[in-house]
Amino acid sequence: QVQLVESGGGLVQAGGSLRLSCAASGRTFRKYIGWFRQAPGKERLFVAAIAWSGDNIDYADSVKGRFTISRDSAKSTVYLQMNSLKAEDTAVYYCAAGSGSVRPYDYDFWGQGTQVTVSS
Repeated sequence: QVQLVESGGGLVQAGGSLRLSCAASGRTFRKYIGWFRQAPGKERLFVAAIAWSGDNIDYADSVKGRFTISRDSAKSTVYLQMNSLKAEDTAVYYCAAGSGSVRPYDYDFWGQGTQVTVSS
């Protein structure tokens, strides 16, 4: 069975930084790991995605220049380094394995999520 586990969330002041980790167990047979986020009452939105090969990386415009996605394939772990955090970044962050699209429906393995709260 495939399992994804997020960690690294917490409370941080605006302008601060956090690094999220997504540890994968089992064989996913999926090319990409994506990060999504969901604030209360809002839709789940694409944040970033990376191919396990590292060949392809994509970011949402809202985080471009502030967030960096990376992977360690030997550890089966994907990271999301979040800098210059804003209050609007507050959400539950999920990692998922799938096609690399911006649509949550195209990802079929999901972690439980980790809360990121940015105080203003």
